[in-house]
Amino acid sequence: MFSGNHGSAIAHRPQGIAPKWFPSYPKKMLNTLKAATLKIYNPSSPIAPPKNTPPPRLYTQSLSLNYGNKPAFRDITLSIASGEILAIVGPSGCGKSSFLTCLNRLNELTPNSHLSGTVHLQDCDPICDRPDCDIQTVAPTRLRRKIGMVFQKPTPFPLTIYNNLAFPLREHGIRSRRERDRLIEAALRDAALWDEVKDRLNSPAQALSGGQQQRLCLARTLALKPQILLLDEPCSALDPIASETIETAITRLKGQYTIAIVTHNLAQARRLADRLAVFWWVDGAGQLIEVGATQDLFNQATHPLSQAYLSGRRG
Repeated sequence: MFSGNHGSAIAHRPQGIAPKWFPSYPKKMLNTLKAATLKIYNPSSPIAPPKNTPPPRLYTQSLSLNYGNKPAFRDITLSIASGEILAIVGPSGCGKSSFLTCLNRLNELTPNSHLSGTVHLQDCDPICDRPDCDIQTVAPTRLRRKIGMVFQKPTPFPLTIYNNLAFPLREHGIRSRRERDRLIEAALRDAALWDEVKDRLNSPAQALSGGQQQRLCLARTLALKPQILLLDEPCSALDPIASETIETAITRLKGQYTIAIVTHNLAQARRLADRLAVFWWVDGAGQLIEVGATQDLFNQATHPLSQAYLSGRRG
């Protein structure tokens, strides 16, 4: 195969009771926010997915994260539908990236982090023999194979291009060279990188451009055949041309994978996402203030803060 040698929910609370942070607003805005919340929130379902959407592949219930005594986010109840692209947006420092790390337990690598609430993965065979599985019952290495993550800055291993993908495959038990070669080529094609590197797979990965390195990291994640992709600002360190290539690759992956992407680029969120989840720093912690179909929120968000942020009036 290769040439050469290769070494729509706010938070679950009783109907009619506004969040505790409402009283900090003027009375007129309080009434607007309360009406918006009750319109979005469906008390019959803690997940509250839109009608006619696929069942959730992953969902959180009352999820909160603290680093020591400092809250990162609080009481997030949110679902990600099977095969969709969900964009998580909001100003810096409101817990978006921290939330993403909790979905495959990477938050546990941070000292003094404390998580409450639950994250559930559905249809997660073969890592769990139940249709609805709390991720805390799954070994982290098995979980992270099924829920892969690509970070803000490219993180290639100090190895060849080929071995950047072969190493994790070997670590996860893929002993057949032919099978590894097949998975590596498929992953590089899915990441829109194969044609650029197929004749230099023995070259150092760190000799690639920044955009190529990020696509290599995406390919490394795809090689393990995850069910869910977590993308933490994957284009923020790239130039517009490299970002466009990454976006094209993500678009091609839509439907094959369930994808959650954190981005500060609202135009990117509009191009890529089926739904938006808007986070905001409220009462000392990040909170989910609104979730809905991308075009619906850009055209007519319900929450005043969402309206201001998505229109560019606040950031």
